[in-house]
Amino acid sequence: MTGDTEFGRTWWGRAWVEALEQRARLDPNRLPRGRDYARSGTVGSLTLLPGEATAQVQGRKTEPYTVRVRVRRFTDEEWDRVLTAISARLGHAAALLDGELPSEIADDAASAGLDLLPGGGEIGPRCSCPDDADPCKHSAAACYLITDALDADPFTLFLLRGRTRDQVLAGVRARRRGTTPGQPDTPGNQADARPAGTGQAGRLADDEGVDARTVFGAPESSAAIPAPPLPPRRPGHPAALPVDPPPSRPDLRDDLLELAADATVRAWEMAAGLSADAGLGLDANSDLARRAARALGTPAFGKLTERSGVDGRELARQALAWRQGGATGLETLQVEWEPAAEDPDAADLLQAARAVLRTKTSGTDTVHGNRITSGHLQLRLGRDLRWYPYARSEEDWEPSGSPELDPARAIADL
Repeated sequence: MTGDTEFGRTWWGRAWVEALEQRARLDPNRLPRGRDYARSGTVGSLTLLPGEATAQVQGRKTEPYTVRVRVRRFTDEEWDRVLTAISARLGHAAALLDGELPSEIADDAASAGLDLLPGGGEIGPRCSCPDDADPCKHSAAACYLITDALDADPFTLFLLRGRTRDQVLAGVRARRRGTTPGQPDTPGNQADARPAGTGQAGRLADDEGVDARTVFGAPESSAAIPAPPLPPRRPGHPAALPVDPPPSRPDLRDDLLELAADATVRAWEMAAGLSADAGLGLDANSDLARRAARALGTPAFGKLTERSGVDGRELARQALAWRQGGATGLETLQVEWEPAAEDPDAADLLQAARAVLRTKTSGTDTVHGNRITSGHLQLRLGRDLRWYPYARSEEDWEPSGSPELDPARAIADL
């Protein structure tokens, strides 16, 4: 990790930053936070694959977030146009084959109607953190760190567009020899003609290909399994039912559409790398809280209350807890536990939080297990060692704010 505060020491690095900030249509209000975060030392090394870069980014939780930055891969037809344009310029092709990537290569691609650098909608940053901003600071930071990879090896840009250095160089060599599949035979290509056939049909007939399982399974192989296409930026909407529900179940249509919408969101979260199982392993009570968190404030919440038999106020508290911290937030709402019995250092955490809470409320405090109460405020220590802020309502304690490792930050906005 470099200690520089600026990004882009080479032409390609600077070009990536310009594309990221000016043309990629990412939220300009979120990118500056990512730029600062990228140099904070919390972003792990990038893993680069065709069409994507991944990284582990340490946030406020104990476990780092997983970030995936996907870039639209060129199609085979687009690659053919790009490589043909590069090969047509002898100096550029020679530089490429010599391991260099002159900036004029970008002009060659442009002459073929393509841009090596990503444009609007071609970068898809995704993160497993709960922030719904697009991009969040973690994924924005990873976007900026791709600049360092380009500074070190500009061929990284080809990889992000879907092909390795070796594949690109092989394509350029083939075109310089005039053996590109699909190119008509000419007198200058006669020396490359194969005995078993000439022209495209003959070459394709002679090429038996290679079994994909052999390539991907070889220990020395550098080939990567093709990545799936980028998911959309937001979950889609389920299609309307093609038939009317039976008269005995007039509300069946809404129920099915609600379940379909929930399945759509889950599938999108898994495709975007935001969740390993999208909550499919939750027990019934936890899944009820998850669904209530999505339905809170809509007519669907009333249906959940009625059909689950859970009091509406209590289900709302569970929904808020789920929004606050997922399964850990729900457990923090429902379960009181003894931190000192599980961690010898917990006493220090509790003392520090007590001091912060007393300063905030200017009153005395009481401690019960993982809960510290002072006046109308309460801090609860979750098993992820974050402090969950609560505020007293008319009848009970309600989740009120985002959990933080620092108790002062947890109650700052209360």
